[in-house]
Amino acid sequence: MPRLWPCLVAFSMACRAFAATGPGSIPLPGDRAFPESITSARDGTLYASSLATGGIYRIPPHSTEAQMWIEPAAFGTHSTFGVLADEKAGLLWVCSNDLSARGLNVGTSDGVSALFGFDLKTGAGKVSAPFPSKPSTCNDIAIGPDGAAYVTNTAAPQILRLARGAKELEVWFTDLSLQPEKGGGLDGLAFGPDGNLYVNTVGPGELYWIDVKKGKATKLTRLTPSRPLFRTDGMRRYGKNFLLIEGQGRLDLMTVHGDSASVETLKDGYVTPTGVTSVGRTAWVSEGQLSLLTDPDKKPALPFHVYAVPLPEPR
Repeated sequence: MPRLWPCLVAFSMACRAFAATGPGSIPLPGDRAFPESITSARDGTLYASSLATGGIYRIPPHSTEAQMWIEPAAFGTHSTFGVLADEKAGLLWVCSNDLSARGLNVGTSDGVSALFGFDLKTGAGKVSAPFPSKPSTCNDIAIGPDGAAYVTNTAAPQILRLARGAKELEVWFTDLSLQPEKGGGLDGLAFGPDGNLYVNTVGPGELYWIDVKKGKATKLTRLTPSRPLFRTDGMRRYGKNFLLIEGQGRLDLMTVHGDSASVETLKDGYVTPTGVTSVGRTAWVSEGQLSLLTDPDKKPALPFHVYAVPLPEPR
């Protein structure tokens, strides 16, 4: 299936579907955006991170323009990974990692991976919680039924937890099976309607669910998908189901039945998609084009965009 283009350039399915309500895609400024994650508020405001330059882009509701809202290196941040709008707490949670050893210099090099919280209205820095041990890569975030922020560590088989009002992260769950011998580790995560936590691993594309009893992790179970998955990445709850990104180009709808998962491809053809969020019955997908990340002299063939995709009725 062809890539989504802005409505003035091509008449794709998504553009026709959104012609009356909004754009099919929104460009991110600059040629080094490399968005790693995207999130949304209830009013439709979108927030996207930037792995290469840091900072947070903000797209107001019904707007066709993205602007840098939180400046690169603000409040001690580095390259920005997962982002999540937590409207109950009034915070935008942001994963930050110092990638200066890989040639991506954002802020003062200190080797720190951390979870940051910014005021959702003003963008002011409010929370800074470094990872308590190394190796560490703060990747993605979910808010649990208890209001705590749960974070995946891609560099180690850990899910960390920052309790509501706490200042320090704690290792909430760890299991060696979540760290493959080759390829990346934990990536996307989302709580299901049953209160359990669902996670995936980048690289091998594996899915797991963690049984949660009274806020405690009790059991890890591997899910069997209806087809092989490749480089699973961002994941968000949608109704009783989940939206799932595959880094090889797909946006999926995932339905869990016991220990199995039915996976339906909603859209294909992205260049390394990284994150997904929903606003009503619209999914917004960030396209990272990460294969070009390590070559600072090579510009992407297309500008970086976030793309709109129509969704089925949530169930």
